[in-house]
Amino acid sequence: MGPLSRQLTRSGQWSHTTTGNSQSAYRLTRQFTFSPNSLSHLTQRLPRMGRIDIPTTNRSINVDFQVPFRHQLRLTDDCFGTDWPIVESLLDFEPSEARVQVWVDGGLVAAAPLLMSQLESCLEQSGRIKLTSLHEVVGGEQIKTSPDRVDEIFATMNRDELDRRSYVMVIGGGAVLDAVGYAAAIAHRGIRLIRFPTTTLAQADSGVGVKNAVNAFGKKNWKGTFAVPWAVVNDSSLLQHLSDRDFRSGFSEALKVSLLKSSTAFDELYHSAAEIAARDMDSALSVIKSSVMMHLQHITQGGDPFEANEARPLDFGHWSAHKLESLCNYELRHGEAVAIGVALDVVYSSLVHGLNSTVVSQSLETLDRLGLPTYHELLEERVLFEGLEEFRQHLGGRLTLTMLQDVGHMIQVHEIDYSKMKQAIQFLGERYERSSK
Repeated sequence: MGPLSRQLTRSGQWSHTTTGNSQSAYRLTRQFTFSPNSLSHLTQRLPRMGRIDIPTTNRSINVDFQVPFRHQLRLTDDCFGTDWPIVESLLDFEPSEARVQVWVDGGLVAAAPLLMSQLESCLEQSGRIKLTSLHEVVGGEQIKTSPDRVDEIFATMNRDELDRRSYVMVIGGGAVLDAVGYAAAIAHRGIRLIRFPTTTLAQADSGVGVKNAVNAFGKKNWKGTFAVPWAVVNDSSLLQHLSDRDFRSGFSEALKVSLLKSSTAFDELYHSAAEIAARDMDSALSVIKSSVMMHLQHITQGGDPFEANEARPLDFGHWSAHKLESLCNYELRHGEAVAIGVALDVVYSSLVHGLNSTVVSQSLETLDRLGLPTYHELLEERVLFEGLEEFRQHLGGRLTLTMLQDVGHMIQVHEIDYSKMKQAIQFLGERYERSSK
């Protein structure tokens, strides 16, 4: 770091932490205001640096700069077997061995009891990896809602004396990835995180996200960080242990991103939904790959990975989904709540923003074929609309929601027609009643 950077960092005005290496860049702006004496001292240094040309009469300095990141995604079929060398290649063994701490979702351990010993064998036989500890952790939303469980993750990282060049491997569903990722991002301001998503939802969506969060104050993801994972490993064999319910629920996020981004992907999911529900892996993996690549492209090429702008397009359908989850005490899976939220905003987009009725019908039929819900009685609760304000607070500024005019053609809106949203809820309720008879 040069003299200017050191001075600014010591003053607490300029700081940033990265958790990945370089490829794409994220542009930031920082503003500094100096007293006359400090400005005089600073401008005396600038000629030697040769980088910033500032008139000595200015007392405010704005500097645009870029922070480089690399997103590493690996697609494997047997990550703790024949594909282990792919995983091992992600580790940096300089100057000596790589120190690794591992967390595994308890639900996966119960479904695959041999996994822990298989994983431990891979790590110990490497010869270049120091396994600091291997832990089973409770999965599901419970881990994100319990401060004690998150504190225990912090304590274990401290006890193992992990540093910023150590690795935390987390193997599990989205909630476990979130909680362990949150701790890894906070500890030492960022320990290298390698995610192994084990659900269709996490492999199609959140596994490649650059966010980590836990719940607080009865609100979803209230405490959180932005941190690019060191790497993500999407392994198809890890999906075989899912229940049918969990297997299906992940494809609501695939529907969401296809509606936002690609008519081709939307058509593929519409036509293959029944095969996916029957666990045809060729169909399922094709849609998962398409979904994760669209999410990855949006994050790395969309210009706003850390959501500094007003809009969060990838949260289409989520304002109501997050509120539904808390209202039902997380009895709904996240993917099921997203399915209902997407159904609601698709119908609303048709009523208010001209989305073609054929797209609405095909979207709802896709969710039906996947075996996912499109309605819940809690939609009728007035408190549901508190989710709009919670959604606004989560991003900041004025309310901004993504809606659709057509597949692949999204718009950002700043207010909701409550009568039309209630009409959309009524439509879904009546549809549900007809299908239940």
